[in-house]
Amino acid sequence: METKTARLTVLLDPAKKKAFEQLCAAQDLTPSQVVRQMIRDYLKQHGVAWQPSGRTAAKSRK
Repeated sequence: METKTARLTVLLDPAKKKAFEQLCAAQDLTPSQVVRQMIRDYLKQHGVAWQPSGRTAAKSRK
């Protein structure tokens, strides 16, 4: 599991935030879970390698 210690602040339209939160709730996910997945997908799409904090290379996901 990733260590969740860093914070990312995003400014967006309140109506868009509400719609996003409602969609996440309908899918039984938190907005944070969805944003973390989008970031992982974006990094993968662009070929950026990363290592979750607090993990050794032998324990990391492939």
